[in-house]
Amino acid sequence: MNLHDLLVDELKDLYNAEKQLTKALPKMAKAATHEGLRDAFESHLEETREHVTRLEDVFGALDMSPKSKPCHGIAGILEEGAELMEEDAEPPAMDAALIAAAQRAEHYEIGAYGTCVAWARLLGHDEVVSLLEQTLEEEKAADQKLTALAEGEINEAAAAQPEESEDEDERRSPRSPGRRQSSVQAKSRSRAADRRR
Repeated sequence: MNLHDLLVDELKDLYNAEKQLTKALPKMAKAATHEGLRDAFESHLEETREHVTRLEDVFGALDMSPKSKPCHGIAGILEEGAELMEEDAEPPAMDAALIAAAQRAEHYEIGAYGTCVAWARLLGHDEVVSLLEQTLEEEKAADQKLTALAEGEINEAAAAQPEESEDEDERRSPRSPGRRQSSVQAKSRSRAADRRR
């Protein structure tokens, strides 16, 4: 495997990642309660569709048909985001969690696109560099927009929400089996400690 092969492999990964994001972003927009955050997700969905098209142009510039390979990295990030959306959280906390999940995806993409730009430049693929740099700048801008939303209002609103006691938390009956199990395990440990006293 040489650097060209590595570049193509990374492009296939990104192509799949962007397609996964076109399915995830509408769900994130629907889960968002802050209007600015919802708008940011909807706007980035349009950009993400353009990223898919731009990657197809990149493959064309390399005289290849667009191909993808499963992107396990973005799949894991999106799975965590989907789990977050299942939580019974107050709206400001949910919005803060959605921003965190979205920024994980953005940072993954920024790293991958940055790598592809560097490799394509070394290989002399000027058209590929130009196309990928456009997407890289859009990913960075999306990340900055999310940071501005978080720091400008959403995180403060989430922090202003009263903390729940353990009893209130248990009554909410979380939807995640892992959480239920850990809650059951905590109760079991508590009972065992009571018996020892």
